[in-house]
Amino acid sequence: MSSSSPARLTIDLDALAHNFAVLRAAAPGADAAPVIKADGYGLGAGPVGRRLWAEGAGGFFVARLSEGEALRAELGPQRPAPLYVLDGFLPGDGPRLAASGLTPVLESLPQIEAANAYAASAGRLPVVLQVDTGMNRQGVTLDEAKALAAAPDRLRHLDVQVLMSHLGSATDPADARNALQLERFNQVRPLFPAARASFAASAGIMLDKAYRADIIRPGISLYGGGPEERPDPRLQAVAKLEAKILYIRNIQPGEIVGYGSRLVADRPIRMAVVGAGYADGVIRASQRGGYAWYGGARRQVLIVTMDLIGVDLGQSPAAIGDYVELLGPNVLIDDIATAAGTVAHECLVRLGGRAERIYVGAV
Repeated sequence: MSSSSPARLTIDLDALAHNFAVLRAAAPGADAAPVIKADGYGLGAGPVGRRLWAEGAGGFFVARLSEGEALRAELGPQRPAPLYVLDGFLPGDGPRLAASGLTPVLESLPQIEAANAYAASAGRLPVVLQVDTGMNRQGVTLDEAKALAAAPDRLRHLDVQVLMSHLGSATDPADARNALQLERFNQVRPLFPAARASFAASAGIMLDKAYRADIIRPGISLYGGGPEERPDPRLQAVAKLEAKILYIRNIQPGEIVGYGSRLVADRPIRMAVVGAGYADGVIRASQRGGYAWYGGARRQVLIVTMDLIGVDLGQSPAAIGDYVELLGPNVLIDDIATAAGTVAHECLVRLGGRAERIYVGAV
């Protein structure tokens, strides 16, 4: 992206490495396979994956087969990381999975049957088996897992290397569903004694040690999102979105600002019009309670449109061309997510490709 863009997105790979170290320290003895789906949560799966591999990652999870293929190319032959595809095994996927050395996460009996049939002619296939312990999204049921363990011929051509499940309520440590899911997962683990176990993503890592198992799957907290969906001082911001002040407008009491008539000035306002908007990933709903950072202080976000954002400058001195921080170490991603009524994951993956992108720290 040309530097003529009024917005810039800085990705701090040293902060990423710091967060990875924090998460690993919370799960001593466990291996770590970071989740870098959706192009590394919007921050670039290649640079993110290369840095995390250098920091000791033992593999990576992606969502789509195409993401796995792209990541394998980005990592290159010098980084032979295991890559796990959460979509599983769909008809026709076998040759592509094999060509890029990708391991499918099998999510259902039809996927298991298709993978086993493919491997009967193509050769033994390494797989991850996901068991649904109460989230009701992906994975075989407990009864199906027990039936598979009792009929090993159904898995004859598959090498189940990892048994995994996913917590649905780990962001709330007091939620009873966490203990229920753990109990169910522990029922299944002995049925596949040769498989390593993986249960905890970012929030689960910070629960009791019983949830961490053999392999942790850190995700949002790698990128600065708190494990309980609120700012966590142990973590550093990885993404910093800034945009230049394009204009400064003086608005009088009683005047309407932006589209419709939602915002009527109740006082004189000095508003910076900043060169970014929801086309750059700033969620429009965050204008209800979001903030920016300029001149050493928080500034109220007044309006968010496709290409422009209005920020209340107060009495702060300001100049056209100055950068306003819209997301970063002073504008915390969990705060913005709360203002927008969403989660930090969505705030990150919506960051578009229009802003100038800058990586700092060794890749």
